[in-house]
Amino acid sequence: MRFLSSLVASCVWLLGACDTATAERALFIGNSFTYGSGSAVRFYRNDTVRDLNDEGIGGVPALFKSFADQAGLDYDVALETRGGTGLDFHLAEKRDLIAGQRWDIVVAHGYSTLDADAPRDPKKLVATSRELAELLRAKNRDVDLYLMATWSRADQVYPAEGAWAGRPIAAMATDIRAAYDAAAAAAGATVIPVGDAWNRAMFTGVADSNPYDGIDAGKLDLWTFDHYHASTYGYYLEALVIFGRVANRDPRSLGERECSAFELGLSRAEARALQQIAFDELAMTGIVAHNAQPPPAEGNPQRCDAR
Repeated sequence: MRFLSSLVASCVWLLGACDTATAERALFIGNSFTYGSGSAVRFYRNDTVRDLNDEGIGGVPALFKSFADQAGLDYDVALETRGGTGLDFHLAEKRDLIAGQRWDIVVAHGYSTLDADAPRDPKKLVATSRELAELLRAKNRDVDLYLMATWSRADQVYPAEGAWAGRPIAAMATDIRAAYDAAAAAAGATVIPVGDAWNRAMFTGVADSNPYDGIDAGKLDLWTFDHYHASTYGYYLEALVIFGRVANRDPRSLGERECSAFELGLSRAEARALQQIAFDELAMTGIVAHNAQPPPAEGNPQRCDAR
């Protein structure tokens, strides 16, 4: 009887180990744009992801994990973040931490103005993206590296001292995207078009384009109080685009009753609108099919307390 109990326990342990082994290991590397500064996203569901710096962050990685779980996808999600930094910091200070594990997927981004010391200059992003790719591929040559092109900062566009002052709000994200395209080419990586999705949200009237003159009725403010970092809406859109690109899924398949939207206080209409923006941006670049059909009106039936 004792032998049988031991055998059963061993089988259960082995099954658990196999389950863990089948999960794709995804690492997010970034700064406050990844950990969700200025919003409730920062510490959201931090028990579902592994913060390699032990700072209790949930952030956009936890949103991605939530979406994946609801879609029935298995990811072991970790993050390594530090506010106000670019990839150069992570390579200099966190190299051993990043290279200490074998990653299947890495999502990374640099500083929001491309270079903190030389805004609008892409050279550092290109060089550090290539260096990061080499570091990751030394551990796993088949790792999928994604570079997230970030959004226009209203505080860099509307105030006179901003690095993009006097230009249209979309111009910063367009410049950022061009830099990430160059970085991806150098690193053999794939770009995730988050900034383009923000532009689309503003062009289509889903989001307001200038928080300095107030928010138009019926529109979302994608920025938080500092007009720099994202609001919960902005981070939700960021996570949707990442999920759609990395998992190759239609973001609308999550449905208007998607659990994280409910937990973070988004209405069904807001969740639906942001999912549509993410889908449209990804469909334009061929990541998801143009003729994909949205889910039925009742949305995803998964209970929000299922974790």
